[in-house]
Amino acid sequence: MAVKIAVNTWLFALRFTDERVAILDSVRELGFEAVEISLMQPGDFNCKRMRGELSRRGLTCSSVAVICGEGRDLRGTAEEQRAALEFLKGCVDTTADLECGLLNGPLYSRVGRTDAKPSDPRQEQLGVVAAHLRTLDEYAEKRGVQLAIEPILRFETDLINTCAEAMELIAMTGSSRLGVHLDTFHMNVEEANPVLAVVRAGGRLLNVHAADNHRSAPGTGAFNWQGLRDALRHIGYDRYITIEAFHPDAPDISFPAAVRRKQVPTNADVGRRGLAFLRSLFTE
Repeated sequence: MAVKIAVNTWLFALRFTDERVAILDSVRELGFEAVEISLMQPGDFNCKRMRGELSRRGLTCSSVAVICGEGRDLRGTAEEQRAALEFLKGCVDTTADLECGLLNGPLYSRVGRTDAKPSDPRQEQLGVVAAHLRTLDEYAEKRGVQLAIEPILRFETDLINTCAEAMELIAMTGSSRLGVHLDTFHMNVEEANPVLAVVRAGGRLLNVHAADNHRSAPGTGAFNWQGLRDALRHIGYDRYITIEAFHPDAPDISFPAAVRRKQVPTNADVGRRGLAFLRSLFTE
């Protein structure tokens, strides 16, 4: 099994734009051959130009990551649902125009919505989201893009926290193309056994975000990396492991992500140490 390793642009800044193309130089200088672009808004950069910038540096865009912010929610009001679907279709278009085949993240709801009550109609909400995801998946298929749903921890959403819940939602869509996107930081909180979660995802697993339990460089905390490696080998995973970690050197994203302490000296050290650790881990 030969996994590939990428890094998310959030290590350097919240927003990736034409004006911040130098982030790609940092990615390459750290030794990465692939980058996951976090897209805050379609139109943040010129896709044709960005394909050239990636190519000149010998970089592959491994995936595009996206979150739904305020006013966009596939289980919200009618207007929020419309806005979210329009936004996500725009993100699919950007992904396709980058000649990248994967769009991933917590596509199903606004990040930060955590106001669930026992009386809430959860199954009804899932049904609404599943219908929208079917529509989005059909649109993405026409553009040659796959979608992967990311479970995130309870402090960021009250809808999809575990791999099992993501798989339930995918089953409700009836899609054979929708996948799962797992994140070690979120798994460390929500999964009773992250290793079994990977096995449960199986062939549906399309991307893995890697950060240690404190959301810094893989290998600098307490997460069970050997167990993750063994589970990925068990299912024959050969896609990307993407370092999505944070550092106060990029405060516009690290502070909203509640990362205020430096576990390593600089954000460059997060990338450098994480890459070296993962390369070593997967050659053992």
